[in-house]
Amino acid sequence: MIETFITSFKLKNTYRINSIIYSIKQLPIIKKILPNSLYKNKGLKIFANIISILYEILSIFIGKIIYIVAMIFMALSWYKTNQSDMFIHLFTFLTLCGGVLNTYMLNPTKDKYYAIVLMNINAREYGLSNYYYQLLKLIIGFLPFTILFGMITEVPLWIQIVLPFFVVAIKLIVMNYSIYYFKKTNKASNENLPTKFVWGFVGVCLLLAYGLPAINIVLNKNIFLVIFIISIIIGIYSLIKIHNFKDYKKMYKQILTENNVYMQEKNTGTQAIKNVSLKQIELNENYTSNKSGFAYFHDLFVKRHSKILTKAVKKQSIVILFIFIALIIGILINNGLKDRINKILMVYLPYFVFIMYCINRSSSVTQAMFMNCDYSMLTYRIYRTPKVILGIFKERLKTLIVINLLPATLIGLGLALLLYLSGGTNNSLNYAILIISIIAMSVFFSVHYLVMYYLLQPYNVSTEMKSSTYTVVQGITYFVCWYMIQIQLPTFSFGIATIVFCILYSLISLFVAYKYAPKTFKLRA
Repeated sequence: MIETFITSFKLKNTYRINSIIYSIKQLPIIKKILPNSLYKNKGLKIFANIISILYEILSIFIGKIIYIVAMIFMALSWYKTNQSDMFIHLFTFLTLCGGVLNTYMLNPTKDKYYAIVLMNINAREYGLSNYYYQLLKLIIGFLPFTILFGMITEVPLWIQIVLPFFVVAIKLIVMNYSIYYFKKTNKASNENLPTKFVWGFVGVCLLLAYGLPAINIVLNKNIFLVIFIISIIIGIYSLIKIHNFKDYKKMYKQILTENNVYMQEKNTGTQAIKNVSLKQIELNENYTSNKSGFAYFHDLFVKRHSKILTKAVKKQSIVILFIFIALIIGILINNGLKDRINKILMVYLPYFVFIMYCINRSSSVTQAMFMNCDYSMLTYRIYRTPKVILGIFKERLKTLIVINLLPATLIGLGLALLLYLSGGTNNSLNYAILIISIIAMSVFFSVHYLVMYYLLQPYNVSTEMKSSTYTVVQGITYFVCWYMIQIQLPTFSFGIATIVFCILYSLISLFVAYKYAPKTFKLRA
């Protein structure tokens, strides 16, 4: 099994090195300088190898600290309950969410396909060795931060130490259930396609995680001890069952084949997404439009693809509505929560930059536009003319803004209502600032992602993402938004600054898109 792991690690590292070299070669200006023989350059391969190793090490820790800070530590300030118990409470329920959403073993990745399907490496040895490695990385990655933030919140040392092992136990239990389900139904679970039950379970856990403390109910150390002991016992039993399971090849073959994951040519990873989206297209001959030209073309596209474009937004809006209803009930029955929310709303507006980033659907919508329209249309010369590109761009921008406007408006109105019910503010302009700034953030992300799509068009003819520049810009956008959750500023001043920035950024971005999109909006090789 060790030899299999070493082979798989070398395979994964080779693929990563080639990806790094490819990404470097795709960067603007640099790609014109570097030759195609770049992959043979030993010096560059050593450099890419170093980056790959650093990435592997950093990946153990970066995600864990972001997770704990964003999902747990920052949320502690929302409640007046015991910080130690609150940390344990949030960590427990969020671990349950992560357990069902990320199994590691059932994630159909390229390295699994290359190793098991193309190279015919022993599926059981490959699956188990890499699974154990992921669990070890999880313990190593979480332990420093559960100790660090546990000390800050005065969590007992023994709990700080056992929390990573609790996470592993939950992962093992969920994986064992997945194997049991496969034995019973002969259907392998794909963690990239969660079922309605999984999403429902996650929703309940999130509600319990953040909702119970609002009414002063949290898991204490004694309850956690009971949960931990039960989890460890079942986890050890699950580990034995997972290790003794024999049909990994059958299970992996089903996951990798049925969902068309990372297959060559037609069976690309994005093809699975495309197949799902095709089923949601409404080919109704009665659909028509009173518009003309580009507006007519786009209007028909929106009507036929309304399920793809608006389904997620409608679900988001329902969840947002329920969250605000719960918060309103909470502040009406809990004076302590009322005071805390009022203080939060007066200084935590920067936090909503990250929230608006997370719920904004522009990235997914532009992907749908490519897969269901531009993928084919860009092969026609007339579709790449400046007049057509700019005409469609204008119509799409209107649609994106409208799509994202519903959840943004609900959040803006909800925050203003919470501010009023929690005690109000001396400056009545704060109500308007809350609403307008949230809407401005929504418009900003709509413009940002559409302009990115037109200027950096990242997909090739096989609908695979091939632009390292696009990925870099996405990463920068994420980290800037994540950084904002650590900032506390008066709502009025930050809101005004946000509105002004969003207006200026949108105007500049639109000017750049109108000038350069006709040159950059094309299929990648």
